[in-house]
Amino acid sequence: MSLDIETAMSNARILSEALPYIRRFAGKTLVIKYGGNAMTEERLKQGFARDVVLLKAVGMNPVVVHGGGPQIGSLLARLGKESTFIDGMRVTDSETMDVVQMVLGGLVNKEIVSLINQHGGRAVGLTGKDADFIRAKKLKFVRNAPEMNTPEIIDIGHVGEVERIDGEVVDMLMHGDFIPVIAPIGVGQDGESYNINADVVAGKLAECLKAEKLVLLTNTPGLLDKAGNVLTGLTSKRVDALIADGTIHGGMLPKIRFALDAVANGVNSAHIIDGRVEHALLLEIFTDLGVGTLIQKG
Repeated sequence: MSLDIETAMSNARILSEALPYIRRFAGKTLVIKYGGNAMTEERLKQGFARDVVLLKAVGMNPVVVHGGGPQIGSLLARLGKESTFIDGMRVTDSETMDVVQMVLGGLVNKEIVSLINQHGGRAVGLTGKDADFIRAKKLKFVRNAPEMNTPEIIDIGHVGEVERIDGEVVDMLMHGDFIPVIAPIGVGQDGESYNINADVVAGKLAECLKAEKLVLLTNTPGLLDKAGNVLTGLTSKRVDALIADGTIHGGMLPKIRFALDAVANGVNSAHIIDGRVEHALLLEIFTDLGVGTLIQKG
């Protein structure tokens, strides 16, 4: 058998394996938090855009929520402004917020929109300020430390948390055959802009849209046990136990909590997948093996 025929047969087997998933998820909404290496390496960026277009072509409704921390930091450095972080959160004064809006709502958002459109999709870029669809309030950041008698309240500027999401504009775009691409910028009652964690926005939006899936692209293989093996097929109760025994800790803990919140509030499943793997999105959704951690209610 020639190499070309073997390759063709392998491709046919992959398509055959995907068919039941395509049928199951046709018409369903998928909210994808896009970030990490998948957003900075050219090969992965192109692959992600093609994958999103394919999801739409087979009948799913993908919604992309993106980050852009490295790009914000890079532009701030070029402007001679130092980035300051407290417990992983960027201190965002008014000048920094202007840069955040420029980068997230402009440069990054429009690049993603353009890539998706180049691959045959119909993407539309939004921030939460469009139609006031992400209402935010100032994040009250409280730090507790053993040496402190009372918690310390720290002002980290224009950093927000989601107050409410009006999914009507996103729903309208999805059902108009468009692919919404959303920058995580919210608006307060006073018209102030707020920089919001993209994982938070993706999770809350998935809840609002009653999405079938929330997918968080990361720079890790997924949730690992203490031996370094990827855990998957987890229930929310099992995840709670893994948090309690210290298996889940550090930077993965917030992502897990956002995923758990989404699953507890109507999202059918959450996936934490390795965005460094080419076509990770398709492998997780349309194959039996997957490439990350699946969390379901239970």
